[in-house]
This record gives sequence, C-alpha cells and structure tokens, in this order.
Amino acid sequence: MSGAGGFEAPDEHGGQEEEKPREGYDGAGGRGGDGPGGHGAGGSGQDPDGTGGPEPDRPARIPTPRASVEDGALPLPDLTDLAPAPLDLSHDVLKSLLGAWALAACSTAETAAVEDHLGSCGSCADEARRLREAVGLLHQPESLDLDPGLRTRVLEGCLERRPPRIPVPEWAAPYDAETARLDALLQDFGDAEWHAPVRLRWFAADAARNRRTTVAGVIAHLLSVDGLIAVALGLEDPLAEIIGAGAAGAAEQHARGPAGRTEAYWRTSRFPPTRSVQGPWREQRHSLVRTVSFTGGHAGGLAVSYDDFELPLHDAMLDRAFECWIHAEDIAEAVDYPYEPPAPRHLNRMIDLAARMLPVALAERRQRGLASPARGRHLGLAGEPGRSLRLEIEGSGGGEWLIPLDSPAARGSADLEVAHVALDGAEFCQLAAGHIPPEEAAAGQVGDRDAIRDVLFAAASLSRM
Repeated sequence: MSGAGGFEAPDEHGGQEEEKPREGYDGAGGRGGDGPGGHGAGGSGQDPDGTGGPEPDRPARIPTPRASVEDGALPLPDLTDLAPAPLDLSHDVLKSLLGAWALAACSTAETAAVEDHLGSCGSCADEARRLREAVGLLHQPESLDLDPGLRTRVLEGCLERRPPRIPVPEWAAPYDAETARLDALLQDFGDAEWHAPVRLRWFAADAARNRRTTVAGVIAHLLSVDGLIAVALGLEDPLAEIIGAGAAGAAEQHARGPAGRTEAYWRTSRFPPTRSVQGPWREQRHSLVRTVSFTGGHAGGLAVSYDDFELPLHDAMLDRAFECWIHAEDIAEAVDYPYEPPAPRHLNRMIDLAARMLPVALAERRQRGLASPARGRHLGLAGEPGRSLRLEIEGSGGGEWLIPLDSPAARGSADLEVAHVALDGAEFCQLAAGHIPPEEAAAGQVGDRDAIRDVLFAAASLSRM
C-alpha cells in the first residue's frame, strides 16, 4: 500500500523503496531543516515560505522523537510551581467539609484549606475533634469497655512488687472489682444518662417481675441493700434516719429486707434520685472494703441478715458483687454501652455461691408446693449421699457442681446422679438474676425432667429486686 499512512514495499536490501521527496521534506520523512536556516543532513531545499515548517495541510508522516526534558540544556522546572494553588473557601464551605475531612475523603487542596482554617477557628476545631473521635468509634472493632480482668492483673502486678500492709481478703476482691467497674462506668454520665429509664427484673412465685426506675434509682437500690453489710459490720446505715425512732421511722419498720429498704429509700429521698446518690454509694463501698480488710479476713463468718434469711459475710460480699454486676449491665443497656462479664475467677466464685444456695432454694419451693416431692430415703441425715443433678457451667468461670435434690443436708453424689444440665456461664447468671425464663435457660438436658425443671426454677427463685 502507498500513501501518507501506508506501508512501503521493501527492496532487496531490506530497506524501504526510495521515494521522491515531497517539497519541503527530506527523503527520510523528516523535516527539511534543523534550525532557522532550514539546512538539514537529509535534504537541501526549504519550504516555499522559507519557514522550514511543513505545509499546513501536509503533516509529517513520521514525527521526530521528542527529547526528554532531562536531556536538554535547559534547567528543570521548579516543583513548587506545580503545587496546586491554595483554595480560598468561605467559612460555611469549610465547615461543611469537616465531615469529609474526618473521614479522610477530601482532596489534597481541600484538606490543606480545612487544616489551615482549623488553626484559626476554635468552633470548627472543636467540631473537627468530635467528628474524628466519632469516626474512631465507628471503626472500633471490639468492645469499648476495658477487659474486666485488667484491673485485677494490674493490681496483682503492683502488689507482687510491693505487698500491701493491709490486703483485701480474697473473698472481698469480687465486690471491690465490680463496684470499681460500675463506678468507672458512671464517671462521665451527664444528667440525661442519670435519668435514663432502667427496668429492674427478677423472678418470684414462678412469674417474671419488674420495676421501672432510673440509673440513679439503681444506685440508690445498691446503696440501700449494701447497707445490710454495713449494719453487720457496725458501720453507719444509710437508712438510719428512715428506719430510726419516731413517727416517720415507725412507718418504715418493715423496711428490713432488700426490697423493703429500697422502697423506703425511694419514698423518703428526692424522687427521682439524682446523681448526688453516687457520692454516698462510693463512700459506703470504700468503707466496706476498708473495714473487712482491717479485720484481716477473720470476719468472713459474721452473719449478715437479709430479714428472711442470713448469709455469712464472705458469701454476702459475693452476693453483693453479683448484684452489682447484674445491675451494671442493666445500666449499660439503658445507655447503650457495652459491658463485659466479671473476671473469670470472680465469675466462678459467684456461680459457686448460686450452686451452693440451690439445695436450700429447692427445699423452700418444695415446702410451698412449687417443686416435686423428695424421693430420697435419708432426708434427715447430714452428709449422706442422695439423688443429685450434675450442673455443668460452660465457658469462662465455669465448672461442674453436684446439686443434691432431696435435702439441703444431703451430699451430692455422682453415683446417684439422675440428671445432667449444661448451661453457658453468662446464661446461668442471667437465670439466677431472673432475667430469662427457666424454660429457655438450659442448653442441654439429660435425665429426670422433673429434677431438671425443679433446679432451673430454683435457680430463678434466687433472684430478687
């Protein structure tokens, strides 16, 4: 083919067939001139107009190669001249870009303009900081709460290096840890959070119960019930003025148990309670931990009265730690904040307390006709083996317990095991707190169905307001 853009047939020497140069061009297709004079190595003529350029309507078939700017004699351009010109944007436009800037979605010029503006505008700087913090929360892959075991590990590390002169008894450590975690959760609450609605839930007479209150009302409830331990230790009772002598006190003489004390406090204090209740609650928990520490752990067997039953002090402290954790979760749920279970060894102690209380709770339900009759032959002999249910708690803080079914005085026996129930640790605690129905609690059930039902309902009956 021939023509401006065609291929030429090769000669026998492997080159292109010689073509008659067009006017103003050399034989190789190059321009007929290297400089102003128009004389090149491959041609001898000039363009008709003497400029040495191609004809306007006849472009070169093969353009000459362009030389790199680095190969020429001219200096390289200054890179600063290539930078984009700074944007001149109004305050409203810059403010509207803050969201995109926080998400790193602005162009280079917009980013520079926004950041330059933040250095001179305080209101936009505050807004930008809040937006950046919000973006950090959006990308947070894990719980915002600290590991529940972190405080325990830090304290253990410190105490290994410098043992305390007055250590906290091991049985009081869960209460110390759980109250500290709840106090940390409350630290940054504003007025809106303190008045957030909370529904207290428990299980009584084979039915779910609930009571509506606020975050501040929950702390008032904990203050009132923890006062039972304060009374046992000889400390000041936060309800002393309410339950004291006099006409007003006489009207509250029934306020002896946890529910009665709470109702009395709610009735006589400012309602709804405000954040002012946090101070007395914090001081009381510090006093309780400090007092049991000064006893050297010898007061663990001191009886704490709950009006209709008693617990040794070491079990009462575990009971209060358990309730503090459960109500902390109620508060966290009310303000939409994540909250983790206790450290595994503390959780194991709480589960162990509930497992040890199950035989008594089962016997009380049987006396009221709410459980199947006992079937053992040695109901009155303490320590004798009897029919048992194996309670397997899975997960962190779990274990296995043999629950005697026919008498609180009996001893659990693997040889007389008639049923086996497996539950997750958190699920069992929610059951014991009255937060889930017994029928929905067991993950696995094998054996005597009546025994399984009796134990699950007994676990739920451990709950109270």
